[in-house]
Amino acid sequence: MSGESDCTRTSPSAGSPSDNELLPDRPKYVCTLSPDLVTKAREELQEKPEWRLRDVQALRDMVCKDYPSLGTCLDDAFLLRFLRARKFDYDRALQLLVNYHTCRRTWPEVFSNLKPSAIKPVLESGFVTVLPDRDPQGRHVVCIRPDRWTPSNYPITENIRAIYLTLEKLIQSEETQVNGIVILADYKGVSLSKASHFGPFVAKKVIGILQDGFPIRIKAVNIINEPRIFKGIFAIIKPFLKEKIANRFFLHGCDLNSLHQNIPPVILPEEYGGTAGQLDISAWNELLLASEEDFLHDFSELVLPCDSSPHDLLVSGDADEKQCDDSLRGMKPQLYYCY
Repeated sequence: MSGESDCTRTSPSAGSPSDNELLPDRPKYVCTLSPDLVTKAREELQEKPEWRLRDVQALRDMVCKDYPSLGTCLDDAFLLRFLRARKFDYDRALQLLVNYHTCRRTWPEVFSNLKPSAIKPVLESGFVTVLPDRDPQGRHVVCIRPDRWTPSNYPITENIRAIYLTLEKLIQSEETQVNGIVILADYKGVSLSKASHFGPFVAKKVIGILQDGFPIRIKAVNIINEPRIFKGIFAIIKPFLKEKIANRFFLHGCDLNSLHQNIPPVILPEEYGGTAGQLDISAWNELLLASEEDFLHDFSELVLPCDSSPHDLLVSGDADEKQCDDSLRGMKPQLYYCY
């Protein structure tokens, strides 16, 4: 997760005499996928092992040509995340990579000083954790519990920081890059006052990151114990969701049997009718906090090339903020009505 970028050194088009001279410091990629996952990646992501490094080099060349000042890591393993997330479509993978860095540059409240120790209170609250076992499709289950957040303790952006670091840790695994993740969100006890912190501007930012600014495949979002107020929350979120993602939302209410059709009880904690014991957040917290060194790089030192078009970026500026403010004024009555 280095922020290093040296396109003159790393791109074959730079004219250096040999690959060994071109890439003196880059770690050699070693595939860690099982044979079954190699087959799955071929079938679902269009990943051909025999062309994998050629594809990575093609993306690297595009970065160096079109965004020489992006300040991104150009290692094979890092770039593979973006190719897999966009099914090896070079152009879409490049845009995702640019969006990934643009998000971090344009939301300093979330991305400044972003490291596990900085969000320790959020982790200790149990707002976000990862279940110990994967589901039958090999996907990690990210558990989010908004009722564990006390707004007077810290702003909502701290929760977003914790979720982002959780995803950063998960996506280091090639297995997760291929299988994707599942989200389980428990909205028990979410009040109107708490929901009001998640307005259209924050919603657009978060959804933008998850859909267009982070190399992860979200395969399902399971909502449980949602109160009436969630209708208002979802009304805020839905306009920003792509149809494919919107179709992956499952609202279960208090029906555990409905939840178990999507996530088997054997991997769920007792709180959700499962047989995996009580929910233990300590193991994930320890793992994430032990990864401090992985996140010791600067999130804010992004300098995009001067010829980049604002339309190429995920965030389009004041017009979007005004639109979100207008949307918020329209959504508030819906929140009160649903409550």
